[in-house]
Amino acid sequence: MHKRFVNHCTIDLSILPLGPLLIKSGKEGADPTKPDMEFVETYHQGGRTVYLPGSSLKGAIRAHAERIVRTVGEDKRPQNPDTLWANDPLDLNANKYLDNITNPAEIYRHSSFTDRLFGNTAIASRLRIEDAYPTKEHPLKLEERNGVAIDRVFGSVAVGPFNYQVCTAGEFRTKIHLKNFTLAQLALIGLVLRDLDDGWFGLGFAKSRGLGTVDVKLNSAVVSYPGCILEGDRICLLGSDKSWERTQLLGAGVFLTENPYHFPTDDQVEISVITELMELGFGVKQTCTGSEQVKDLFTKSVPKWRKLLGGVAA
Repeated sequence: MHKRFVNHCTIDLSILPLGPLLIKSGKEGADPTKPDMEFVETYHQGGRTVYLPGSSLKGAIRAHAERIVRTVGEDKRPQNPDTLWANDPLDLNANKYLDNITNPAEIYRHSSFTDRLFGNTAIASRLRIEDAYPTKEHPLKLEERNGVAIDRVFGSVAVGPFNYQVCTAGEFRTKIHLKNFTLAQLALIGLVLRDLDDGWFGLGFAKSRGLGTVDVKLNSAVVSYPGCILEGDRICLLGSDKSWERTQLLGAGVFLTENPYHFPTDDQVEISVITELMELGFGVKQTCTGSEQVKDLFTKSVPKWRKLLGGVAA
């Protein structure tokens, strides 16, 4: 399925620290004036700056997505491959059963729901997250804090004192790219971002000690259909007689003539968006601007997620 592009969603969002936030660099530098634990840094726009690596963001998002799937589904591979489940991340042999499957469609079908979205050792991820860089409109505020490690037996200081660098204010901006997605997968990403905004999980170092709580601001979302054109009020698939109302949000399954991946074929919902041609006059895109419109995009996708669970409240 990675050989084709049938739909693509780009979610533009901002991450704003509500308290101290630290993504550690993983090593101590030679500069004695810097704290023991430094924020990860890189060069961006001509200068050195702290940032949130896309790998760190993706890891946190995937971990919470797996929690959601295990809560409403199963945490072990079931007999029925269509059952909702997520792999145990501590099981090193979780994907060994895929070694005997060579057909890509069968590998996808027998993978867990989260693996279908985030990838595993046999299939590539269909979700990509950019590094989050600070914005000029909301400069970062960095400070140093002190800490010690307490011996759990004697109650005395085991390690320390040590100091660490944190970001307490500002804005980091990033984008999430999702290709060839079903509406249930889009809904799951929306649920994860909702929970991150509500503080159900955090980012970075020492989350259990009050660090890592952030606010998520949804700036915009663009859903694209590269193989379609606009004809009047309808989205038309090139080389096919398939067409849909321009107000329809379309999952990957509706574009397929043959469906070995078992994508849902009725994967479409009504939304209120601006539908227009992509740049250069080829392809169709639907644009959601502002937090409320992006939330509405997720809200309209959630019934497809509920349907996946077996029709509960669908």
